[in-house]
Amino acid sequence: MGRLINSLDAFQQRHRAIAFPIAVWRKFSDDQAGNLAALVAYYAFLSTFPLLLVLVTVLGMVLSGNPHLQQDVLNSALSEFPVIGQQLRSNVHSLGRSGIGLVIGLVFTLIGARGVANAMQNAMNEVWEVPRRERPGFPGSWLRSFALIAIIGLGVIVTTVLSGVGSWSGHTFLGAWGKVIGIALSLLLNIGLFWLGLRVATTARVTWRQLRVGAILSAVVWQILQYIGGYVVAHTLRHASATYGTFGLVLGLLAWFHLQAQLTLYAVEADVVRARKMWPRSLFPPPLTREDREAMRSYAQVEERRPEVRVETHFHEPDEAPTAKDA
Repeated sequence: MGRLINSLDAFQQRHRAIAFPIAVWRKFSDDQAGNLAALVAYYAFLSTFPLLLVLVTVLGMVLSGNPHLQQDVLNSALSEFPVIGQQLRSNVHSLGRSGIGLVIGLVFTLIGARGVANAMQNAMNEVWEVPRRERPGFPGSWLRSFALIAIIGLGVIVTTVLSGVGSWSGHTFLGAWGKVIGIALSLLLNIGLFWLGLRVATTARVTWRQLRVGAILSAVVWQILQYIGGYVVAHTLRHASATYGTFGLVLGLLAWFHLQAQLTLYAVEADVVRARKMWPRSLFPPPLTREDREAMRSYAQVEERRPEVRVETHFHEPDEAPTAKDA
């Protein structure tokens, strides 16, 4: 059995098509990125309802004379949640035109959105193994968080515009080609938004070039999830709200955010593995590969919390007792 395991491990290390995804999976597991994704999903969930309350209220104030346009904008925003968008539409109502209600909604929205931005910053810096001494503190981290919030707002505006263009082109001579062009434009703009968001969320030691594959993969995954979600709603969950009620809404929203966050972090992990050539990794160590050792060194160096602190990593063979230097 031992020889068989070693043969399988050696085989995957020799073939890049297998070694690369295994290295991405190992990196995701080593970083405990599932926990990071859960934190992002939690704060995204907290900020969703206040954000939608503020959106509905502002639309009611700004577009009071055009209820049809209000509904179009709201529908385009809710289309980002294809699994539970219909339930959100029936559960979110305006705060009214009270200045106090609007201020309260804005405050809670800002708190929740800053939580998402902070969680995303932490996740990106953990995945890229940025030492804690190099991570931005106040006010740099706050400025990055507000920039991420602005990018999310820009994404909502872009989605609204593209939704209107797609609806208009469907009734023109473009026909089906108009929808194809709309999807292509949406994908390109999503790539740009993800690229910008990932760059803002990551400290300056990571270059734009190193983030491009993660941005492309994240945008493609997002686009696919939009259509898969719509298909599931149309064919599987049509009567889910009547069966599960509010629990279905809450669980569906949390699952949606966690899935998107997890797949986005997988895409970023692929960027890290590619940029730093962190493959092949051993599935059943020992022995450790050179890439395993480099990964372990970077994990330890993350804990450097002050400029005066330096963390060194030493390795010994399995049959050797660790020395004080190795400790």
